[in-house]
Amino acid sequence: MSTPTFGSTLARGALAGVLAGLAGAAVQYFLTEVPLEAALAVEEARPADPAAAGHHGELFDRGTQLLGGLLATVVFGLAIGAVFAVVYARLRHRLPGRADFDRALLLGGVGFLVVSLLPGLKYPANPPGVGDPSTVEERTLLYLAVIVAGLVLANLAPWFNRFLAGKGWDRSSRLAVTGLSTVVLLALVVFLLPANNDPIPADIPGTLLWQFRLYSLIQLATVWAVLAAAFGLLLDRQQRTAEAPALAA
Repeated sequence: MSTPTFGSTLARGALAGVLAGLAGAAVQYFLTEVPLEAALAVEEARPADPAAAGHHGELFDRGTQLLGGLLATVVFGLAIGAVFAVVYARLRHRLPGRADFDRALLLGGVGFLVVSLLPGLKYPANPPGVGDPSTVEERTLLYLAVIVAGLVLANLAPWFNRFLAGKGWDRSSRLAVTGLSTVVLLALVVFLLPANNDPIPADIPGTLLWQFRLYSLIQLATVWAVLAAAFGLLLDRQQRTAEAPALAA
């Protein structure tokens, strides 16, 4: 089986990223936008802040903000698709699986777990009107710390699996021990890092807060799922096209 060139892999990653961004934008429009609009309504209904007396409304209306958000999701998909392709090209020979589709799904699952799910569980997304603006930098650093810890563990797990293989462990035992130890270490990361102690305003309903957080995770899961599936299908299609003349001969 031939190895895809870096250029073709990158092009397919970009295309898969655009498709993933469009899917994420659709989820944003039909799901995430619902609690977002409700949170904005709550924020606008609050008494005016005297410190903001010099401001005269938003620079862009809500429709323009929505369009900008949808376009930003597509651009995010394109960017993450390019990064995904670069990582895949580097790790392809190390990823288990009989075909590029299987490998792409595995890499996409790891990417979602490390970059989206793990930090999203520790520091879940908040709608507008929630969170102290003075702690933005601190919260951003903690969010990045979770991602870095997840990346370290994602690289440590295969090494540990190979270490156990060198000790003569059978495949089933290696997978069980590696998986269990990785889960325990991920749980320790979530437990040991400091929590976000920003108070939740009393006028934000709990259902709205958790609906926004759930829909935000669904949006990210959609982006990763479509990215991995589309990328794998595009590479498999390229592989079949490349091998067709050889089979015909």
